[in-house]
Formats: sequence, C-alpha cells, structure tokens
Amino acid sequence: MFNKILIANRGEIACRIIKTAKKHHIKTVAIYSDADSQAQHVCLADEAYHVGDSIPKESYLNINKIISIAKKSGAAAIHPGYGFLSENPDFAEACINAGLVFIGPSVSAIKIMGSKSEAKAIMEKNDVPLLPGYHGAEQSDQKLLTEAKKIGFPVLIKASAGGGGKGMRLVTKEVEFIELLQAARREAMAAFGDDQVLIEKYLEQPRHIEVQVFGDQQGRIVHLFERDCSIQRRHQKVIEEAPSTFLSEDQRKSITSIAVKAAQAIKYVGAGTVEFIVDQQGHFYFMEMNTRLQVEHPVTEMITGQDLVWWQFCVAYGHSLPMTQNQLSIQGHAIEVRLYAEDPKRNFLPTSGLVKHLLFPESNDYIRVDSGIIEGDRISIYYDPMLAKLIVWGENRDQALHRLNHALNRCQCLGIATNIDFLKKIINLKDFVQDNISTNLIEVNKNLLLLEDNLPSNIILCLASLAWMLYYQKSKSYKNKSTLWSKFNYWRLNLPAQTYLQWYVAEREYRVNLDYHTHEIKCDIDNQILFLKQWSYDKRQIRVEINGHQYCYSFVVLDDEITLYYHEHTYHLIYKDLLKIVTDDTMHTGQLTAPVPGKVVHLMVKVGDQVKKGDPLIAIEAMKMEHTIRASVGGKISQVFFAKGDMVEEGKTLIGLDPEE
Repeated sequence: MFNKILIANRGEIACRIIKTAKKHHIKTVAIYSDADSQAQHVCLADEAYHVGDSIPKESYLNINKIISIAKKSGAAAIHPGYGFLSENPDFAEACINAGLVFIGPSVSAIKIMGSKSEAKAIMEKNDVPLLPGYHGAEQSDQKLLTEAKKIGFPVLIKASAGGGGKGMRLVTKEVEFIELLQAARREAMAAFGDDQVLIEKYLEQPRHIEVQVFGDQQGRIVHLFERDCSIQRRHQKVIEEAPSTFLSEDQRKSITSIAVKAAQAIKYVGAGTVEFIVDQQGHFYFMEMNTRLQVEHPVTEMITGQDLVWWQFCVAYGHSLPMTQNQLSIQGHAIEVRLYAEDPKRNFLPTSGLVKHLLFPESNDYIRVDSGIIEGDRISIYYDPMLAKLIVWGENRDQALHRLNHALNRCQCLGIATNIDFLKKIINLKDFVQDNISTNLIEVNKNLLLLEDNLPSNIILCLASLAWMLYYQKSKSYKNKSTLWSKFNYWRLNLPAQTYLQWYVAEREYRVNLDYHTHEIKCDIDNQILFLKQWSYDKRQIRVEINGHQYCYSFVVLDDEITLYYHEHTYHLIYKDLLKIVTDDTMHTGQLTAPVPGKVVHLMVKVGDQVKKGDPLIAIEAMKMEHTIRASVGGKISQVFFAKGDMVEEGKTLIGLDPEE
C-alpha cells in the first residue's frame, strides 16, 4: 500500500480522506491557499505545503505547483477529492507523467465522461436510455436555440464539462433562452474552464437517482446500489438517501445493471457514479457519469458498511476490489443533509465570516458528521459554501428520519447564516416524510419553507429573559454576582426587585416586565402574567417551570444577541438597549449594493444607459456561483463603481441608478 499520499483538495473532503489514511497508517500531505493556512485539513495532515493565493486557479487548480509539491514531499500518489481538479484529465495525465499514481479513473475515462456530449454518444451506442436532447459540437447561439425549439420547452442548458449545478439553467420560454445561455456559459467557463453546453428535455416531476459503481484494474466492476438525490435547489443536491424506496426490486436490478454496463463500456477503474433522471412511472434515462467520489458517498458507506476511500486506495494500488457483487448487500437506510453557509432569507446567497459558535451531535453507530471546520474558523468567499454533512442511519427510512430530526436539532452554528433551519423544515414536510418527492419539492414548497415562523411567543420571551439574566449573573465580566439582578439593578426599598428587558426581533419590539420574588419570577408581557419557578442552569442548558409546565432549552449569547434552541425551532433576539439601527436607504437613492462579497464577472451596462425594472446590470461570482443583480426600478445609469475582474465587498455600492420620475 502507498506510504504517503498528497490530497489535492481542501475542507471536508480532505479531512475525510485523511481519516481513512490515518486508519491504515498512510502518511498524508495537505496543500493550502492563503485563505486556508489555519484550516482543519492542514492541522490534521502529517505535512502541509502552501500552494498559492486564495483564488482557486492560483492554488487548488494549479496543476504544476501541486505536482511539484507532491514530488518534493515524497508522496507516491495524489487523491483529488471532489471538485477542483478531480475530473480534469490534464491533471490525471500530469500525475502519471510525473511518476505519481492518480487515485481515480483512467485519463481516457475522465475525458469521455467529462464531456457530457461524448458520454451520451457512447451510452447511445450501448443502448443506455437517454432523454431527448442535443449534445453536438456546433455551439452557436442560433444552433442551440434551434435545437431547443425542436426538443420543446422547457429545456435544461447544462455545462458539458462538469456538474454540481454549475453552468446549468432551466429555460421555460424561448424569449429567455439567449440570456440564460450566456449566463450558463459564463458560469461553466468559471467553474470548468470550458463553456460548451448541451440541451436536454426537462421532465416536470422527476427523481434524481444515481448508482455507485466501482471498477478495478483487473476488469471487475460492481455496484454498491443506488442513492436518491432528488431533493435539490438550483440543481444542487441538498439531501441524499440510500437506498431509494421509490424503486421496486426489479427496477433496482435494472438500473444497477445498466449502470454497470455503462462503466464496462469505458473499462472504468475506481469510484464512479452513474446518474439517471427517473420519471413518475419509474422509467430512467442516463444523465451523466461522475468520475470521482461523490459528496454523498457516506450514505452508501452507511448502508453497505464499506469505506469507499479505502476502496479507492486499494484499486489505485493495483489490488482487486475488496468485495464481490454477491458479498454486497443493503443494510438499513441512510440519509444525508448538507449544511451550507447560505442565507435562505436572502435567496440563498452564500455567506462568509467568522464561525463564532459551532456544535454538532456526537458521532456514534448511527450518526456521522463529516466537516472541515471548527468553532473559530473563518468561512472564505473563494470556495464552495458547504460547511458539513450530517449523515444518519436507521433500520428503515422512518427510523432514519426520526434520528435525523433529533440530530439536526442538535446542530448549532452562529456568526454566519446557514441553512440548518431550512433543512429542518424540509425533512418535516408531509411529502418528504411520505417519500412523495421530486427534484421540484423545494421549489413547489418554497413559500412554506421560507415562511418566517420564528417570531417569539410570550413563553419564548420569558425563556430568553431568564437565560439572558442567568448568563450575565455567571459572567466573569460582572464582579457583583450576589444576586440574579446584579446586571439589572433596579431595587426598590422593601419591595420585590423589578426590571424590564426590551427585545428586538424581525423589526418588532417586545417588552418583558419582571418582578423577582424569593422563589419565583413574575413575568408580565402585554398583561399576560407568567410565573417562572425552579430553574436550573448548566452549560447553556436551562430547565424551568412556567405556570406549571416544564421547559428545557439551550441558548448562546454573542454580544447583544441571544439565540434560543427549543425543540426544532431557533430564535434570535437582540437586547434592545444595545441595538444599533442602521438605516438602509439604497432603495430610495437608486444605488445597488453587492449582496455578497465576490468578483465582478460580467458588466451589462455603462454610464448613460437607460434600463427597465428587472434588467440585468452586473454579475458577481461568489463561492463558485454567479449572482446577477437586476434593476430594482427603471431609470438611467449614473455611475458604475467597479469593472469586470474587480473584487467587491458585501454592501459596497456597485451601480448608481437615477430612478425615472
């Protein structure tokens, strides 16, 4: 087996690979950019080398520098992880030419499957079912529009060179086609260095089901069953599970045998995933093959008991597959959710910044957390916003879902916006619970999932007030801790201690009046009286009796904000006395600001241009996704503050717009 490997990646997947390597006494070499000098994968590896600037093309996409580091460190092989160079045939070839083992498939397999167009042509020759579409070499706007009209709208524009939702656009009307085509091309070029696209018929209520395949150098190929990856947003997977409860046993045998056939057609070696789109009748159509380990591989590991990274090591070293097809079986059900640094309330814009508080459930036989961050880490604007993956296992889907609910309720992340609460809502949707799902589930239920339902009840206001006071009573920053009211010192001679707290939540103000007696606190909110008794406080956990009912909850205080975690809900309250209100008048002035920090990749207007409401003005790339800022009102462009290629900070004014009279 390899003595030392270099991991040409970062974050969660680098940490995941290091874990298996350590288990088998394989030394690891990490690489890091400027932004990642203190990252967890750097700390966990046996050695770490600086590879370049924070921008990916200067670091994690720098083939020559990575090869040089591998040779300098004495690594025998390179594991590419997923993303970055994992499906780049030039990188695989460079490894081989340098005398290094590329832990992945052959260069030819990567080239064939890396081009969705070529892949579909080969699948067609091997009788693998395909959706109606166009995957030809002619790429003019007019040719692609003509082919889209032949297929019939709606259609999907997809980057030919990669996946992960990058360079993909859904087009429902002919009039939208050219604009969305250009956006898809720009995003594809930024993500994969190739702007070629293909067109596919769009199915209205499909499932996305994929099959994990594995091949060795001796020509053996097996499958490790399927995963249902139908829960997606913007064509990016959010929740995955295995096996698919939608498929009958006959359908499972059919789809897995077709996947193995697809891998055999290109003499595949290593880990690969054959992806299918499946209609409501169970008919499946080949979409693409990913020639790498997938983000969602843990659910397969959980139901088979196998370590797929170890399988990769074995196959790359020249060993036979660790198991035969007959030795593999499905054991139970597993579900994975992806935790992202993104803000659902702001159209899922990626967020960056300092992780001020982080808590995950402890791992055990049925709970697993794959993460590349710890509390105190800073989330960068330069890379994918995924923070962690939470994976749970159960004897069946119902048990797995029950355990997922409990585990997700124990996930806490503060300092940056995340999708944790959004995930909680998804897994409690009736359609999700009943497995009545499709790739459109999130879009169909968007209004319900984004409904702001975390306004505090009077009970929550009482719980927050108690937690706030207990926290400051125990805080070392306050010398006088002899009384619960040391921070809120409103004594009245011969009368109970009284105080009030003012909270600010979602632009609303709440006042809580409190009277402290010997063994209880009287809480008055809008003339509703609540009595708090028998409270206990230990390590951010509070138990209290309110009007005869027991409540148990946890909380975190950061500066002037308290966050309460109660059952599946999260509540954020700001202590009013410390509130700093900043008025945003950009809508009145017509100035358009950057919703995220990032790089200007396209400027559609210049000073003097007349625009209408909704017109695209400027596009910013952040965390590998392109975000188009559109005119909020009609008017004339008065100023343009940035040029293509400039880096911008969140909140910076991008364009001045004089609104129409």
